[in-house]
Amino acid sequence: MTQTQVAGYLSEKVGITRKQAKSALEELSSLVVRELKREGSLRLAGLGVFRKRKSKARMGRNPATGEQIKIPARTRLRFTASKALKDAVLGTR
Repeated sequence: MTQTQVAGYLSEKVGITRKQAKSALEELSSLVVRELKREGSLRLAGLGVFRKRKSKARMGRNPATGEQIKIPARTRLRFTASKALKDAVLGTR
């Protein structure tokens, strides 16, 4: 689904205009960015957790030449789905 499709769905379901739905989605996106920058994690009930994770510097290998290269440390974003989301999408195991 695209952002426009999500905004259209929300406007029909909640009874607000498309412009208000789009504004709400943009505000949610900016909230996620702000919290990840400040706190490093954001938990959305029923969906999961967004986290910043640091990876260490390590040695890697260029697959084309076999030459060893140094891979620098960096920060990555991770999303861990909640149990409720997994069960809803995949079914209970």
